[in-house]
Amino acid sequence: MGEAEKGKLKILLSHWVEHNRQHAQEFREWAEKAKSFGQAEVHDDMMRAVQQMNKANEFLLSALERLKEE
Repeated sequence: MGEAEKGKLKILLSHWVEHNRQHAQEFREWAEKAKSFGQAEVHDDMMRAVQQMNKANEFLLSALERLKEE
């Protein structure tokens, strides 16, 4: 991988992490709204999606750290 590509990948990884954080927050907000109108299972499914998005971010951040180490 060339230096230009490595630099671009670092930027993309950072962008994807932030993008996922924004979506996770929006999912949480809507999950609470679903719960408030009696859709507990919808809430639970959405919160599981938030957990998975957070897990994906852990891997993306790990990848970013590995790139920074080189």
